[in-house]
Amino acid sequence: MGFQDLGAHLEKLLSEGEPPEESRDQPVEGRLGPQPVVLDHTSGFEGLLFVDDDLLGVIGHSNFSSIRATTCVYKGKWAYEVLISSQGLMQIGWCTLNCRFNQEEGVGDTPDSYAYDGNRVRKWNVTTTNYGKSWAAGDIVSCLIDLDEGTITFCLNGQSLGVAFTNIKTGPGVAYFPAISLSFKESVAFNFGSRPLRYPVDGYLPLQNPPTVDLMKAQKLLGYIKNVLSTSIDTQEERLLEKDCAAWRLQGDPTVLVTLAHIFNHFAPLMCKVYLVEDVLMNFLLGILEGGGSVDEHPLIQQLLDLFWLLMEDHEVNECLKQLMMSLLRAYRFSPIIPDLGFQIHYLRLTTAILHHEKSRKYLLNNVLFDVLRSVVFFYIKTPLRVKEAGLEELIPTTWWPTHFDKEGKDEREPKEESADERLRRRAYERGCQRLKKRIEVVEELQVQILKLLLNNKDKATGEASRYIFLNKFRKFLQENASNRGHPTALCPPEYMVCFLHRLITAVRACWDDSNRKSPSSISSEEAYVPPQLFYNGKVDYFDLQRLGGLLSHLKKTLKDDLASKANIIIDPAEIQATSMDDLDEDEESGATQRPFGAAAVGGALARPSWLSSPTLGRANRFLSTAAVSLMIPRRPLTQPEKVKVRTLAVEQRTEEDIEGSHGNDGLLLGRPLEEPDQPVADKSLLEIIDGIVMMYNLSVHQQLGKMVVVSDDVHEYAVALKDTDEKIARCPTRRADILDELQKSQKVFAEKLNHLSRRLAWINATIYSKDKMLDVYWLLCVCIRTIEHADNTGSLFAFSPEFYLNVAMNAYSALKNYFSPANSMEELPGYEETLTQLAAILAKHFADPRIVGTDIKDSLMQALASYVCYPQSLRAVERIPEEQRVAMMRNLLAPYEQRPWAQTNWILVRLWRGCGFGYRYTRLPHLLKTKPEDANLPSLQKPCPSLLLQRHMAELLSMDKDMAASFLNSVLNQLNWAFSEFIGMIQEIQQAAERPERNFVDTRQLKVCATCFDLSVSLLRVLEMTVTLVPEIFLDWSRPSAELLLRRLAQLLNQVLNRVTAEKNLFDRVVNLRLPGLESVDHYPILVAVTGILVRILVDGDRQGVSRAASVLLSDPCFQLHSIQQLLGEGGDSSSSSSVITTTTARPVIGSFGSTVPSPIPSAAGSAGTTERKHFSLHAYTDYISEEEKQKVEMMLAFLTEESKQAAASTAPTSEEDLCPICYAHSISAIFKPCSHKSCKACINQHLMNNKDCFFCKATITGVEDYSKPASS
Repeated sequence: MGFQDLGAHLEKLLSEGEPPEESRDQPVEGRLGPQPVVLDHTSGFEGLLFVDDDLLGVIGHSNFSSIRATTCVYKGKWAYEVLISSQGLMQIGWCTLNCRFNQEEGVGDTPDSYAYDGNRVRKWNVTTTNYGKSWAAGDIVSCLIDLDEGTITFCLNGQSLGVAFTNIKTGPGVAYFPAISLSFKESVAFNFGSRPLRYPVDGYLPLQNPPTVDLMKAQKLLGYIKNVLSTSIDTQEERLLEKDCAAWRLQGDPTVLVTLAHIFNHFAPLMCKVYLVEDVLMNFLLGILEGGGSVDEHPLIQQLLDLFWLLMEDHEVNECLKQLMMSLLRAYRFSPIIPDLGFQIHYLRLTTAILHHEKSRKYLLNNVLFDVLRSVVFFYIKTPLRVKEAGLEELIPTTWWPTHFDKEGKDEREPKEESADERLRRRAYERGCQRLKKRIEVVEELQVQILKLLLNNKDKATGEASRYIFLNKFRKFLQENASNRGHPTALCPPEYMVCFLHRLITAVRACWDDSNRKSPSSISSEEAYVPPQLFYNGKVDYFDLQRLGGLLSHLKKTLKDDLASKANIIIDPAEIQATSMDDLDEDEESGATQRPFGAAAVGGALARPSWLSSPTLGRANRFLSTAAVSLMIPRRPLTQPEKVKVRTLAVEQRTEEDIEGSHGNDGLLLGRPLEEPDQPVADKSLLEIIDGIVMMYNLSVHQQLGKMVVVSDDVHEYAVALKDTDEKIARCPTRRADILDELQKSQKVFAEKLNHLSRRLAWINATIYSKDKMLDVYWLLCVCIRTIEHADNTGSLFAFSPEFYLNVAMNAYSALKNYFSPANSMEELPGYEETLTQLAAILAKHFADPRIVGTDIKDSLMQALASYVCYPQSLRAVERIPEEQRVAMMRNLLAPYEQRPWAQTNWILVRLWRGCGFGYRYTRLPHLLKTKPEDANLPSLQKPCPSLLLQRHMAELLSMDKDMAASFLNSVLNQLNWAFSEFIGMIQEIQQAAERPERNFVDTRQLKVCATCFDLSVSLLRVLEMTVTLVPEIFLDWSRPSAELLLRRLAQLLNQVLNRVTAEKNLFDRVVNLRLPGLESVDHYPILVAVTGILVRILVDGDRQGVSRAASVLLSDPCFQLHSIQQLLGEGGDSSSSSSVITTTTARPVIGSFGSTVPSPIPSAAGSAGTTERKHFSLHAYTDYISEEEKQKVEMMLAFLTEESKQAAASTAPTSEEDLCPICYAHSISAIFKPCSHKSCKACINQHLMNNKDCFFCKATITGVEDYSKPASS
């Protein structure tokens, strides 16, 4: 037979087993509707949904939307499969045509519809009962209907869940459609038979006919191809030899190639059909890899791909590869997890083998991996919800969980002598976790290999290297995820992002270190950072992400001179003009094409929109067009003074040269500022990927890391509950068998749940919180810190840095500290102390940096600094930063509180002080431990760790800079006045609400605000105590301009607070006794102890002159009441007796009783007050919190004030009303204003002048104030 007959011979062979024409198109009985079966997107739906282009995938976009298929069945046995992409609320099953659905009722909520819901693990048919197992994303549900028996059954991943419904309605006029209802953002894909069913069931037909004829042909042709490949012709002996087909090479015998070409004539068109690619080709290729061994040892796959590109039309290869990758991705994603992760490894190996082939790799990168597929899925390892099926029980036979808790409920750091049995269990569990980790590492290694192939920058022979294609696709991927306007379907789920981030870090660092070996002078990946010029030279597109200094268009206008002088970059004035015009153009659609996001790149809108018609901008226009920037590159080396003009270019138009640079052109690093060291970077393209990794962390990885911590929290809660139950069982009396029975039941439930959860936790710790992953996040933190430090050196150009770098630096630190901590401790990280100090320096410097404008980022910096000074380790880091930075930080903290969020800075100061103040060493609020000591979940504060070093800086600053000290204290006193007045106003409202006879109901938000005002008052008082202690001269050295005034205001406020809080049966008492939830922190102790601290400091610890000044100011304040101070010690007879009548004798015995040993908790020796129905507040009651020495000081103060007030009462002569100050009516007139000659007392006018310069009475501007003494009356 010659070649000319070969074609005809193949035709004959192929037609041999074909059924006759007419039998082929017979409709199958029992089914009505068109083939292929798809979702009915014209009439059969309710609510809002997104349907994929192939009409098989669907995403819910409203409360509860439903859709059905185009084909129904009325007799026989039928099946279809649903691939679950998200594990939320869905009801999947069958319905008839007369089912009417709405936003509340879906499949299974009407009489003739039946559904299974694996989210709530129930079946639905108007009523609902428990059924089946819970499903997870990546599971496959098979829906089977048997219309001859009248039953409906569901299977999950091929395992039957049992018959769900029997006796369903059948007969004339009743036909069932596949249908689904899903809630917002849930997504699934249907397989009615367009692809082979993953779990076919005997006797049940898929709704869509399989292409049997084509299948037979494809199988035959594949057999022929195999035969040809495994045959070689021995030309000498003219006979055929058998040989191993794995050794076949493309450059061989022309006879073989011609034969293959004939076979491919028939084979190629078949390979464009989904069903055949999945069923025939994919299985054949997987079979080649079955033998194990590394992917490189299978040259046959490479040879076959060469053959495909040689013998098939381009459009056929393209379609075939696309379908092959889609099938692989689907198979990878929807394979069940088995102990050795065999399925996952299997599919990843084939993916790697295909991507090894250069031509195929570039085609897929350019057109498929990011455009059609969500190839990020390849880097994801799903978490099994059902531990048993994933085989985790065999892998981790012994479970363990922490059992020792201290009273705060945290795990003990040093385990209490664990019993031998426990140690064995823990070690066995850890070994199991290690085994699991090793299995997962195999998969991770394969995923990194795939990424390394995509990052290959050596394959330039066939056009652009893979890495540069990947870069542009990766940028686009980030853009779709960063713009909130993005289609929800385009957003990558955060759990995928986490895995993608870690694999990408591993791959990028490997590539970086590879290229480093070639140029040893360049920096290693350990020291990697993103140079600041990337943020302003416009080479990298940051979409419309916020910069530290605001919008890019604004920065380019305001900083264009700095760009020219520092970085040699000139911005075309026409572009600035265009940008500002373009910002007005808000019309999304038309605007999107002309403007790359307002001003996404240095150059904003395009002066030349001619190449917008370029074919490369195709797909993105469905979302938004993207833009980036390139340069006009002169063909000679740039000399330093020459300025560079920048123009914009679309992402797709960047070439390798724009990124890596060549002949004296810096590529991405164009425009290096003089402050930036000229360190060579081996691969500039990797910088952009690192920048993208940081952006990914900011987009969703951090939230996801925080979300997955709940599993270990659950383990913790159940462990506490189990321990509690065990203790109860031990205490249970033998006669109460019924109680014992219940307790044992709950013990069993908790133990089962813990077994399940601890295995799940092992999985999560291996995939998300392992040591390697922790090192990745730590590396990212260091990259951000170095990037910020370098950008900061560029002066005003720092404003161009994107905000997300600062966010990631703060978030990565908190993730390392809070999410990774129990399993891996931070202290073991290399260079940990150093990094902490660098981060501290960044927070200290930038929380008040004028170059940063965004309020959100400022708040985050402030909060980060506040939590930083809470913990001893990080506080020491703040103390290690250079002195001038520490002093600058304290100066910023002490800046007056008027124009900024002052509560945060105030917290920071309070935290530096906690542990030094009067009675201020508590970690739980002392009064709570008195009222409910057993309640361990009340909020506990950090253990105090005051910073004496920073206190010293504060003291130096306040004593040196008198103006700053005065304005700082003025603002603190103003805020205290405001906070305390607000608080009193709020508790009046709460009190009135509580006394109303009708509904006793107080808004929780109001309670929260009230508690906050109280906490603010306490913390402001503590800051005053700190100031008085560190720099008493601000108040007591009256040579300072505002000292006397500040002291008077301080005395006035302290008296107000004391009187309001201690008056008997007053508002404060009544509200505290209501014990409202949300007002736990409001009590006498915190606020009175703070006030006492200030009073003791100025009346007992000072020098004599200061004490006498303080006493005279305090006593001359009209609000002063001695019994308020006596109340501190739980005495103070009847409040009716006026303060001046109390004799010293009542104060005597108290001093005696104080000198005795530890007093009884609340001395009832407090006169008649002790017998009233309620005990008074008394410092005696808090012996644990207030030292003996502190009590004695209070004693001395009380005695001293009693004595002073007696003398003052004796010496003051009554004044007539007209001599009193007309503003406060408390003091005599002592000042006269120039030029208008109105009068008041000094205190009123001085306080007024701190905030205002106009006269009280006539609004004239006051130029001077003179002393005024009343002329002697004639």
